[in-house]
Amino acid sequence: MRWIQDIAVAHWQAVASPEHIAAYIWVVTRHEIDYRGNVRVGDSVVGETWVPGKPYGARFDRHVRFTGVDGKVKVEAVTTWALLDRVTGRLLRVRDEIAAPFLS
Repeated sequence: MRWIQDIAVAHWQAVASPEHIAAYIWVVTRHEIDYRGNVRVGDSVVGETWVPGKPYGARFDRHVRFTGVDGKVKVEAVTTWALLDRVTGRLLRVRDEIAAPFLS
């Protein structure tokens, strides 16, 4: 789960505008994880993440996949994140300008 959260946060920080990063935070509301193989200490995997579609209200689904050097998927996940105002902690609707960079 840690890798799933780490890749999602890295994606947000790499793609979102500095203003959005300063104003908002995301919290996980749901993880759905399928473990398809073992990853042991010292193994290498490639992680990828994407947002398949528009948000709904305050929530945004994100897909994550980790693939081993053998080409086999080791872990797949769909996580649901909710957008919060950083100052008030209140839920916010994900506006188009926040979502757009992740949908291209």
